Amino acid sequence: MLSEPRSGRLAAWGNALLAGLVSPDEAALAVVGEDVVHRVEGVPGESEPVGLTLALGRLRGLGVSGLRVALPAPGHPLGLSGPPEFNARALEAEEAVVCQGAALGLVPEMSEAGPEGDVHVEVLWRCLPVREAPPADVPSLGEAERELAEALREATEALTRLDVAGSGPVAEAAIDAYRARATASRGQDVLAPGYPPRAVRVLELAQRVGALVTLATEHGHGGAVSASEMSARALALRPVERTARRAQVAAYNAFVEERGAR
Repeated sequence: MLSEPRSGRLAAWGNALLAGLVSPDEAALAVVGEDVVHRVEGVPGESEPVGLTLALGRLRGLGVSGLRVALPAPGHPLGLSGPPEFNARALEAEEAVVCQGAALGLVPEMSEAGPEGDVHVEVLWRCLPVREAPPADVPSLGEAERELAEALREATEALTRLDVAGSGPVAEAAIDAYRARATASRGQDVLAPGYPPRAVRVLELAQRVGALVTLATEHGHGGAVSASEMSARALALRPVERTARRAQVAAYNAFVEERGAR
């Protein structure tokens, strides 16, 4: 979770485009980010993959009024509503975008190309049918913010007791990189225009909590040298990671939820 999911960028900037707050070119540029190109396959009425600008225009013409994010994990279909084929693809990708106003969803497939040291990423979004039903396990922004604050406190206490907070030069470098990125984002840039300030705050906190989980699990074992200690660390982090994912989804979906409440 040190970097934002591509589904988050697509939903955030797609929502801003659908609301008329940004231009098609501005939205496409923001979604692509540091990737080389994004294309969409399976858009109704299109026999070949098309670019993001055309795809978003086609979706709007089909009645799509908003985009929601799903960040599923094994045993936790967060943000999904079916059918099984779409859920399976989304689970494999660990992310997806679900359309509001049309029974369609998009799942990204990433491919890398280029020589070592100059590798670039291309993204193909597969547009597939989805079931029109409430998404699974998505909290409100208020719920997500309260859960995150509690999860961060509990995780800090647990990892301090276990001495597995991801110490060492690799972890320190990763923390420095994350802080630099967070400072450079300057708050509102974390999301697209039109998102409420609370969504920005929740997303930033969710990314911070996710960063702590990533550092604790991927960079060294700290003091958890025995199997029981490593198991205790995993047990402490599992609900924290789940809470951070739920909060990210709540933040990205806040644009659609707020417009629906008006």
